[in-house]
Amino acid sequence: MQYLVIAYDNEGALEKRLEVRDAHVESTRKMMDEGKIIEAGALIEEDKMVGSTLFINFENDDEINQWLETEPYVVNGVWNMDEFQIVPLKLLPKD
Repeated sequence: MQYLVIAYDNEGALEKRLEVRDAHVESTRKMMDEGKIIEAGALIEEDKMVGSTLFINFENDDEINQWLETEPYVVNGVWNMDEFQIVPLKLLPKD
């Protein structure tokens, strides 16, 4: 099933975000190759990264939870999980 993920950063997390960004990007690209992440990008406010948005494709909640257990921005406290949103959706096919 496809979902929209909206993940704002914790207050003051920009430095931590930048420290673990390479690990996050590497993990995201791997999951894109596997078809689990469809698209991803940073949320920008006043020219600063303040969060992330992703379109994901997971079979079930267990797969989502497994991803979040190892996602560098979750593990390192970048994303504010109290306001983390996962919204089911159906993307328009590219074909």
